Amino acid sequence: MSQFFKGKTMLITGTTGFLAKVFLEKILRTQPEVKTLYLVVRAENMDLAAKRFQNEVILTDLFRVLRDQLGEDFDSFISSKIVVIPGDVSLNNFGLKDEKLKSKMLEEINVVVNFAASTKFDERFDILMGVNTMGALHVLNFAKNCRQIKAFVHTSTAYVCGEIKDRKTIVQEKPFEMGQTLKETSKLDITAEMNLLKKKIDELRSENATENTIRNVMKDYGIERAKLYGWPNTYTFTKAMGEMQVVHHKDNVPLIIIRPTMVTSTFKDPFPGWIEGLRTLDSIICSYGQGKITSFLGHPKTILDTIPADMVVNCMMTAIVACSNQAPKNFIYHVSSSLRNPFRIADVRDFSYRYFTKFPIRNKIGKLITVPKPTLISSRVAFDILMTVRYVLPLKVLNLVNEAFCQCSRDVYEDSYKKIKRVTRLVELYKPYLFFKGVFDDSNTENLRRAKSNNMEVDGLDFDPNSIDWEDYMMNTHIPGLVNYALK
Repeated sequence: MSQFFKGKTMLITGTTGFLAKVFLEKILRTQPEVKTLYLVVRAENMDLAAKRFQNEVILTDLFRVLRDQLGEDFDSFISSKIVVIPGDVSLNNFGLKDEKLKSKMLEEINVVVNFAASTKFDERFDILMGVNTMGALHVLNFAKNCRQIKAFVHTSTAYVCGEIKDRKTIVQEKPFEMGQTLKETSKLDITAEMNLLKKKIDELRSENATENTIRNVMKDYGIERAKLYGWPNTYTFTKAMGEMQVVHHKDNVPLIIIRPTMVTSTFKDPFPGWIEGLRTLDSIICSYGQGKITSFLGHPKTILDTIPADMVVNCMMTAIVACSNQAPKNFIYHVSSSLRNPFRIADVRDFSYRYFTKFPIRNKIGKLITVPKPTLISSRVAFDILMTVRYVLPLKVLNLVNEAFCQCSRDVYEDSYKKIKRVTRLVELYKPYLFFKGVFDDSNTENLRRAKSNNMEVDGLDFDPNSIDWEDYMMNTHIPGLVNYALK
């Protein structure tokens, strides 16, 4: 491992993202003899890129271990290793204008790691296509022009498989073919999708639609196109198309596709519990701890496939070393836990109740929030009935009373109704994960573990889900991490 990274030059995109930061920190701390790390940061110029890198990456608590280790040499070490590049993956060559710098990069770079992604499930279709689909191709094309390329790593998601409704389904580590869809009756043409998207935006602009209208139409249009081909949301749809692009156009570049499941806080490295932002599982846990919800949505037997961020990074680093200089036959790696160490949503409910009962958090006025024992809503139908009985019907009655007797303002009614619609939309977006019935095969990843087994612990590169005690991890690492770093 250390011999491989010694003297190597790497390009990392999506630098300000959660997983990319964990990867960057690990490389800098454990592979200090790496030569240069070119970091693409979305910004208009070098000054803004440098500020974003400083504020959103280096100054985060994640780097405190490395900062403590190096002391006053920290800043000079970072300066000697890092070159920040203002750029955008949705553009060819990241929109680089400095030809001299571009030539230098193409001459030096050995490894390209693409983390760049927009991860909102219902983001605008045009934004997700630009970053997740076309961006993946742009990063690959840059890697293909690197004269000393040894590995190209593309970060995807295990959920490109779409909704799985059969508990016997084992999701394989298989690539998509260009044009493949999740519906046998349909065929996908990415170029045609891009043209339809452009036409849609042009029509809206010709009608003088507001930016707010365009944004909302683009969100709905993305979900519509995703469901047409069998994907549950725009995010997984555009990530699947991104995979198609890199597989179809890779030529002789040694390609590695990493498909993590739901990524959670760090297990051990550089310290337990670091996380940034709220994801699928985390939004539910935190909303419950804040007293915003009293129920968890999901079948008791639903397995929530989660994996700590540092385990994903450890797998990536191992794969880079194992697959460099060759085009591996099996290049897709599920970094997951459902097959070897399943974690159920009923456990999340129980651990959350125990944690927030023992360590309640405070509301805005400093009062401790008391949480009730949460119920588990086992189907979408049950959720709709609950919402109707508990919220929608009482609101309609309230509105009728207001209109009949006191002519009160409709503001309260409309605001509450908007909240209900927002919750219902979130449930629709998260439903494929909360009721996911499949299990992810990780044979390729297991082969990596076997090859590395003798030195995995020694090198600090553990990515075996069997090493996770879910109760200990949730109670002593993940939920405290959410409270400290996500909720602050």
